[in-house]
Amino acid sequence: MALFKARRNRGTRSGRPDSVHPVDEVLPPTRMLAFGVQHVAAMYAGVVAPPLIVGEAMGLPPVQLTLLIGASLFTAGLATVLQSLGVWKIGARLPFVNGVTFGSVAPILAIVAQQGQHNALSVVYGSVLIAGVLAFVAAPYFSRLVRFFPPVVNGTVITLIGLSLMPVGIRWVAGPNPEAPDHAAPEKIAIGALTFVLVLLFNRFLTGFWNRVALLIGLVVGTLVAWPVGLIDTTTFESAPVFNLPTPFELGAPVFDLTATLSLCIVMLVAMMESTADMIALGEIVDRPADEKTIAAGLRADGAGSALSAVFGGFTCSAFAQNIGLVALTRVRSRHVVATAGGVLVLLGLFPVVGAVVSLVPQPVLGGAALVLFGSVATSGIRTLGRADLGDPFHSLIVAGALGIGMIPVVAPHFYEHFPAALRTVLDSGISTGCIAALLLNLLFTAMRGQRSEPTPAVGGDTVAPTNP
Repeated sequence: MALFKARRNRGTRSGRPDSVHPVDEVLPPTRMLAFGVQHVAAMYAGVVAPPLIVGEAMGLPPVQLTLLIGASLFTAGLATVLQSLGVWKIGARLPFVNGVTFGSVAPILAIVAQQGQHNALSVVYGSVLIAGVLAFVAAPYFSRLVRFFPPVVNGTVITLIGLSLMPVGIRWVAGPNPEAPDHAAPEKIAIGALTFVLVLLFNRFLTGFWNRVALLIGLVVGTLVAWPVGLIDTTTFESAPVFNLPTPFELGAPVFDLTATLSLCIVMLVAMMESTADMIALGEIVDRPADEKTIAAGLRADGAGSALSAVFGGFTCSAFAQNIGLVALTRVRSRHVVATAGGVLVLLGLFPVVGAVVSLVPQPVLGGAALVLFGSVATSGIRTLGRADLGDPFHSLIVAGALGIGMIPVVAPHFYEHFPAALRTVLDSGISTGCIAALLLNLLFTAMRGQRSEPTPAVGGDTVAPTNP
């Protein structure tokens, strides 16, 4: 049995050294393309939502919004190809999809609020660039430090990501300007509510491929309903180019700001923890357990992909967990399928007219769908917290304290308005303050108890139980 396991972990099948592991299998071109497009369908809404959120918050004109969406698609494709195929010691070489992480949205919105529309993107790109480089350098060390980020910390942070984004979706439905005559107009709320219900129903009753694109179907139906109401702006097509090759720093040259960089580095830290957990889970699904070397290579790809993304106008890149579920569902384990999906994303990013189609979605429709999307992120965090023993009073205090601190800027956006501007970029982000609070509380209570507060996940899925005090 030991010999069989050793062979299996080296990437063989059926105990024959000359067989090809399903992860390394190259499928026929038509099947590879079909399965690759399916991966794109499963992640497309998640890739375009962050640039839509940031672009709307900045009030970008339609052309720039289109370019921002195209840049996110293009860089997500590059990061996915790098992660799945690998170069040197970069890339997990698993069917691992990368794209813009939702965790970066809240800190970026805080940077936008602090820096203003003209300088915000430059500061964001400078911060993402540094965070990506630091993640690349720290990858081999971080792969050994997973024990400092147990489920009680990681789950709290992911929950805060979803909760801190909820007000954004609500503002999209009602309108960003409370003084506007049509703010919270009945037709806006009705269309937002219809989209919300449709996305829920499609996710509940559709199956297979259609279930994976339920969010997109909801956006399409909601947009069609909003058309006769007059909420759709079609002027984007008049100026959006059919083809555009992203060039370095086209949307803004990097500007470096210490506090903004700190907030994005915290996001990158959380993204690295999520990627580590995703790699361990994916390794088990595809029957190629992720060891320390694989995790370090995958984290390097996250860092390199994020730095590359900043150069071409995208944001922080990390794993897309929904695609791991797609691998488990379809049992298609080839990393070359995912690399094909990355190629499709690159092609979509090269044609901004596709982004123009996405920008047709009116804010109330986007808001209704976003409430489900952001709620799903919070649900993922709650599910992660389910692996922690919340009956332990120490764990309950960690979650309570971190959520309490992290929700301050969400429910009271002006709470820190009298603090120094250098601190507000971090303080105005619930994800940043909540992450710091969860990490410090966990370390404090662990030190008080004299043991680890969580079982440490071991490579391959086993756990090491903590010793009793």
